[in-house]
Amino acid sequence: MSKVLVIGAARSGIAVSRLLKEKGYEVLLTDMKTVEQKAELEQLGIKVYDEGHPDFLKNTDYEFVVKNPGIPYRVEFIQYFLKNNVPIYTEIEIAYRFSPNFKYGAITGTDGKTTITTLLYEMLKKNQKALVAGNIGTPLSELVLEYGDQEKDVALELSNFQLLGMNTFKPVVSTVSNLAPDHLDYMDSLEEYYSSKMKIYENCDANDYFIRNVDDVNVVKYAQNIPCQVIDFSLSRTDVDLYCKDHYAYYKDTVLFDIRDLKIVGPFNCGNAMMASCMAYLMGVSLKDIQDVIKNFKGVEHRIEYVATIDDVRYYNDTKATNTHAACAALSAFEGNLILLCGGKDKHISFDDMKAYDSKVKHCFSFGQTKDKFKDIFTNQTSCQTMEEAFKEAVTIAKPGDVVLLSPACSSFDQFKNYEVRGEIYKQYVLDYAKKRS
Repeated sequence: MSKVLVIGAARSGIAVSRLLKEKGYEVLLTDMKTVEQKAELEQLGIKVYDEGHPDFLKNTDYEFVVKNPGIPYRVEFIQYFLKNNVPIYTEIEIAYRFSPNFKYGAITGTDGKTTITTLLYEMLKKNQKALVAGNIGTPLSELVLEYGDQEKDVALELSNFQLLGMNTFKPVVSTVSNLAPDHLDYMDSLEEYYSSKMKIYENCDANDYFIRNVDDVNVVKYAQNIPCQVIDFSLSRTDVDLYCKDHYAYYKDTVLFDIRDLKIVGPFNCGNAMMASCMAYLMGVSLKDIQDVIKNFKGVEHRIEYVATIDDVRYYNDTKATNTHAACAALSAFEGNLILLCGGKDKHISFDDMKAYDSKVKHCFSFGQTKDKFKDIFTNQTSCQTMEEAFKEAVTIAKPGDVVLLSPACSSFDQFKNYEVRGEIYKQYVLDYAKKRS
């Protein structure tokens, strides 16, 4: 029986451990924290070592190691296996190997991934055999355990961390939505981060498709030697395969949808909808079904999400903006009178791009580790310790016609479990404030 080691017992680690056990492997699972499901997993025959990685785990021959994407390769325990030439994969790669009847539409990029993935899933659902997985929340291994022998169309969101551990994954159609500086606390360089995104198409062939965003100079620079059919996309040009003209989105000569039917704001969201629609069309969804989804899609939770209007002030939750590129996209979606709440964990990226929106920002209340880094970005800025303090300051200056926007430009891990928790707490602040004002 082949032996494998799974490092990291988060949801994806537990799912892939169960999948590998079902497929006949001897599975060892280790985590630095306590594994709550330890007894249940051990009943299945999975050996669990929690509250640290014991050294004896190194003295075993493994067919391969499965690493949680969030664990950096520079960690000493991971380095040991790299130096000893033990293959290291991610959960997605393993699940892919056991899903021969799944057809994948794969999305990566710095921003827009979740919106494109969600839209694609809604469109694929029209054909009654759709799944959604990956970085969006559900481990692919869970779905393979349940549906592995069935034919399924999968909308799959991928982070660069997940892509680093793949060597056979092959989507039918894929895209890199855009590229901007991010995750420099994890990657050794910006070039390494950009290059990792291009692994999404490296195993594809002439029967597959890659949508290339030619408006993005970094995508154009790094998306080279593509082994599949390339669909060039642009919001500003019409000499490409996927483009806008006279209020319509086209794939070559085919009208995908009427842009005026979009409910989600901002030109970047038009681009997200175009990429999702093209992917769905290539995966067999009818134009009628694509257009029906476009007309009814109201957006993704936590991404420029409308929360409430209080005393003629609109409140939006954009907690998913964990880098400057995403925050700038949100700032560009509004005309002005913005009271911006931003800040969080320091990922060692520059905020200079946000200076271009200084005239739109009535006041910036920044919080968390990076609270003082916005002093030189916005003319009107106040540093706060917490998001709650920033929110209380914001409502004191908000006037009718203003927009209070949480768009942090930073990850949440300095003060919150994740960006979703940050967004839920912010929305509760708004709803509690609305009750006080009613």
